[in-house]
Amino acid sequence: MLNIKRRHCAALAIAAAFVATPLWAQQTLKIGAINPYSGPMALYGNEVTRGYELAVDQVNAAGGLLGRKVELVRGDASTPQQGIAMVEQLVSRDKVDLFMGTYLSGISLTASDTALRYNKIYWETNALAQSLIDRGLPNFFRSGPDGGTFAATSVATVRNLVAPAMKKDVKDLKIWLEHEDSIYGTSIAEAQKRQLEALGAKIVGVGAHSARTIDLNDTVLRAKQAAPDILINTGYVPDGNLLLRTARDQGFKPAAIIMVGTGDTPETLQALGAASLDGILVVGYPRNDITEAYGPGNKAYLAAYRAKYKADPVAPQGMTAFSGVQMLFEAIRQAGSVDPEKVRAAVAKLDKPENSYASGYGAKFDKNMQNVRAWVTTSQWQGGKMVTVYPNNATLPGVKLGKLARP
Repeated sequence: MLNIKRRHCAALAIAAAFVATPLWAQQTLKIGAINPYSGPMALYGNEVTRGYELAVDQVNAAGGLLGRKVELVRGDASTPQQGIAMVEQLVSRDKVDLFMGTYLSGISLTASDTALRYNKIYWETNALAQSLIDRGLPNFFRSGPDGGTFAATSVATVRNLVAPAMKKDVKDLKIWLEHEDSIYGTSIAEAQKRQLEALGAKIVGVGAHSARTIDLNDTVLRAKQAAPDILINTGYVPDGNLLLRTARDQGFKPAAIIMVGTGDTPETLQALGAASLDGILVVGYPRNDITEAYGPGNKAYLAAYRAKYKADPVAPQGMTAFSGVQMLFEAIRQAGSVDPEKVRAAVAKLDKPENSYASGYGAKFDKNMQNVRAWVTTSQWQGGKMVTVYPNNATLPGVKLGKLARP
């Protein structure tokens, strides 16, 4: 009788283990990560995904999500058409449960539309174009800042940093606006123009170029002939580096240069050199030199990054992606599901103050599911290094705005 009881207890234990383990060991929650993993933007698509990976490591170390281990599945997309193909492939072949992305707004536009056809969440951490959120797609969420925030911060940089440093009123400044010509650069430049003109600044020209261009000589010549006090450029790394190199080679030296969304990476330093960059301002995602009070956990993020990848971050996009995925996981946990409608209801209830995440963000989403507590910072090249100089509460003690003019 005792042996029968023992065998019965053992059988129950085995059955319990069999029931308990499939959720973790035999099932995973698969997330499709849509980014450029090949081509000229691959370095930055990979950097965004490193932020995803660190957030996934964190949640898996705590037991996973919805009782399941989280797994990232990469979808390599460098064009809008590839964005469509990758979503379809990851749904049909890899059976992903939801999507996140994206370094490029054009890809986000088509990929999120395609994800909607399959009733899958598309959680946007990095793409900036305003039109992405204006569509009001029921499956689309953006945890990071929008293009309007980048535009507003670049204008605030002119008003609060550049104008005082030049001892001029904004209305006395002449500004050239340059941008890459996708929905990303165009939407930001349009907002910059409206806001700067509202302050009385004179826009002496607006130029647009392809992010894939290999020659910006004519563009720079037109800007140089307009004799602006300030050049503001919105773009990506390859075209941004080319613009700065061409300006240097043509001897175009406005009193101040503000790069938006680009110009703050080791790739730029290697391409231009410290002397050519000194004094240039960059409006971008918060960096790891922000104060801990501004971005609690940013030093822990840096330590985790170094431990996993044996290197420093390539660009600040990764930390923004990390913070965004943390918000996504919080919403899924509250919803108890990855169903877009249920997650949307959970996201609507998120309410965290600014300076709650490593990036300095809070979490409060509007009716179109745009996080309205995600901000950007302004940094400056000083002696071959990027240092955060705006806003004041993000700036480390002793850091000050350096000279604006390049040598």
